[in-house]
Amino acid sequence: MHRPSHPYTVRPATSADAEAARQVMLDTFYRDFGYGYVPAWHRDVIDIESTYVDDPRHVLMVALHNGEVVATTGIRSVGPSHPPHPRWLAERYPSGTTAQLVRVYVRPDHRRHGLARTLVDRACAFAADTPGYDCVYLHTNVNVKGAEAFWRSMAKEVFDARTTGEHGPGVGTVHFEIPLL
Repeated sequence: MHRPSHPYTVRPATSADAEAARQVMLDTFYRDFGYGYVPAWHRDVIDIESTYVDDPRHVLMVALHNGEVVATTGIRSVGPSHPPHPRWLAERYPSGTTAQLVRVYVRPDHRRHGLARTLVDRACAFAADTPGYDCVYLHTNVNVKGAEAFWRSMAKEVFDARTTGEHGPGVGTVHFEIPLL
């Protein structure tokens, strides 16, 4: 398992972490993605406690530095939805047996310290230890600097939506799978 290179604490989020984790996520939507909060895509961000803390099949991992939440990664038992994703992809990764990796976000000042990799490793370990999951699935916006290279180093590509234009012009969505250990 990868360990971050600076003094960070990585653990499952508690109710006390919800507001700070939400802020990391919202800042990422506005700063890195450039489109802000979208209710249809980001419901879990508003209700972190019932989505991640209260559901035993879900987890939100957080990284803390000097007591401040600086990074997040989640697992939810939902597959990709159709639409906007292709029907065959939604069928391949059904809700309930798919552990979808979500919200892999690190504040800019804390990047390049191994936090994302550590959080993903811990989230995948959670999925492997949770009965009923067949695989870990994720999709990413490869227009975000470093995202594509990062995921190609950790996961296997399943579908590159850029080749079909299914998500519309300018949307660089690539879907990946990480095998359960």
